[in-house]
Amino acid sequence: MTDTAASRLHTSEVTIGYDRRVISSDLSVAIPDGSFTVIVGPNACGKSTLLRALSRLLVPTAGTVLLDGRSIHQYRAKEVARRVGLLPQTSAAPDGIRVADLVARGRYPHQSLLRPWSDDDDRAVEDAMQATGIAELSGRLVDELSGGQRQRVWVAMALAQQTSILLLDEPTTFLDIAHQIELLELFTDLHESGSTLVAVLHDLNHAARYATHLIAMKDGSVRAEGAPADILTAELVEEVFGLPCVVVPDPVTGKPSVVPIGRERPARRA
Repeated sequence: MTDTAASRLHTSEVTIGYDRRVISSDLSVAIPDGSFTVIVGPNACGKSTLLRALSRLLVPTAGTVLLDGRSIHQYRAKEVARRVGLLPQTSAAPDGIRVADLVARGRYPHQSLLRPWSDDDDRAVEDAMQATGIAELSGRLVDELSGGQRQRVWVAMALAQQTSILLLDEPTTFLDIAHQIELLELFTDLHESGSTLVAVLHDLNHAARYATHLIAMKDGSVRAEGAPADILTAELVEEVFGLPCVVVPDPVTGKPSVVPIGRERPARRA
């Protein structure tokens, strides 16, 4: 388990869920500072629920989520939003809003009566749109965009927030394979520039390639965590996902790569 002394953001024995349904209990997870942490696991195992607790959207019924040594719920919402950004799994844009205006909403936590919109805000919005490849869409209505384009707009809004910790709930949803890799490379650049990233991903091979720290969950609990090369084994994949596989070195990166074992089929007759 990660040392909480080396983690700005961690949970301490939290119980989290929805209404009266408990998803995780006594869950302690520490996000290593400066890591690109990826959370993996089967559907409904608690990945997104954990991310919502880390972002302050979900209040634990027991235990504490700590940010910089204090309960995250002791901060005002704007204070948290200046430190932790969130790209949720699903987002709805206001009707009739243009791309640049939606991305600009990422600057809201930095605004106040004493600090109106500034050149720094303009630069943050422009840089975020350039980084996500949507600068040419700035004047378009968000409603007119494809699902993949809209996803990149939401990512740009999160980047414009300029937080040192960024939480990403299935950020590659709706994207084709080329744009998935492009976005994951962008997140790697952010990580290498000093940001701490936490992402929920479904693709184990993407997780193994890009994560510096992997958290594998099942049934609301952490089954393993650490560097992908240290923990991603065929035994772990079968335990967590029920998927027989072999784990081999990725031919490009040398990192672990999961190859599923399908059921044997009789050879076709010529």
